[in-house]
Amino acid sequence: MASLFAPFDLGPIKLRNRVVMPPMTRTRTTEGDLPTDGDLPNAMVATYYEQRASTGLIISEANDIDQSSHGYARIPGIHSEAQIKAWRPVTERVHAKGGTIFMQLWHVGRLAHSSLLPNGQAPVSSTDQQAVGSEVFAHGPDGRLRFMAADKPRALGTGEVTAMVATFAKAAANARKAGFDGVEIHAANGYLIEQFMNSALNTRTDQYGGSTLENRTRFLMEIVDAVVAEFGPGRVGVRLSPFGKYGSMPNDPLTEETFLYVVEQLGRRGAAYVHLLYELLPDGNMESATFEARHLDHAMLAKARASFPGAFIWCGGFADRETAQASLDTGLVDLIAFGRPYIANPDLVERLEKGWPLAVADRSVYYTRNGELGFIDFPTYAEETAACNAA
Repeated sequence: MASLFAPFDLGPIKLRNRVVMPPMTRTRTTEGDLPTDGDLPNAMVATYYEQRASTGLIISEANDIDQSSHGYARIPGIHSEAQIKAWRPVTERVHAKGGTIFMQLWHVGRLAHSSLLPNGQAPVSSTDQQAVGSEVFAHGPDGRLRFMAADKPRALGTGEVTAMVATFAKAAANARKAGFDGVEIHAANGYLIEQFMNSALNTRTDQYGGSTLENRTRFLMEIVDAVVAEFGPGRVGVRLSPFGKYGSMPNDPLTEETFLYVVEQLGRRGAAYVHLLYELLPDGNMESATFEARHLDHAMLAKARASFPGAFIWCGGFADRETAQASLDTGLVDLIAFGRPYIANPDLVERLEKGWPLAVADRSVYYTRNGELGFIDFPTYAEETAACNAA
């Protein structure tokens, strides 16, 4: 069986190991000089990713493809020249350490609040149904940032959906200019793309409507085709969260059918990988990382495996070497993503490989405006040991 620490060929890219740092929102951006600049990664962000460059693959935090996608405050984007320029030092420093980094592209769709959108406009979606029960980090009536209910969206017109495909392609082109090795399309967690794929939510009657499987997935496939044309085969991944309920997603009786069709179609289109994510619970925790039949059973994953020539990344609750290696040993996945452990362990790969203890970050520092605190102030095990010996 393949070792967690063995190299892996991801299309044209050779990864140094099979450990992945998945997208994690950290809200540490800096506002641009102009409203159209959007939020920008800064020197701290560059240090943060550089510190973690020993992982096989870094997938950046989610990036807005357009101002209409700005559903959460202090989230970076890739739709302005200022953002392209600001991301370049990040990719340069990761590459200088021998790392590989993809950018995650997203549009939140109905999971947004008008206070963060241009001219206070309503969020857009496949539907006009509000994500009742879901909250986003936005500006309250007093102008202060807080968690607020997602606003009622308006359904995109057919022409607007087609135009959004081009917006994804432009964002991918911008990511390439910023030096990223590839991009991941976020089609999970109840965001815009999944709002189209869910058969219970998508009740449209146009070519992107929920009446047929091909129509419900057309938006994603057109995006993948456009982005692969921009970046090339083997450099585009897609994140999926089958059976997930995050973002007030209704139960979809056609989830398995949709999942298997999407995976097969992604293989035909030259996607590098499928990134499988367990659903996020209301408190932000992940479910167990074990393969549970009520989510994705082995038979279903085996079917997906047989139809997709690319790699599978598994993400969701991994916190030690043993469970990660056991999941690799099933032969159903190729790469393992560790989320929260990467917050407090910039040298996570080395700690896992050598059996060193893992540090644990306090949840209160996950999202903060206190500069380096809880972001780039976590020492490596070697630094920690040296400090203890010097004391």
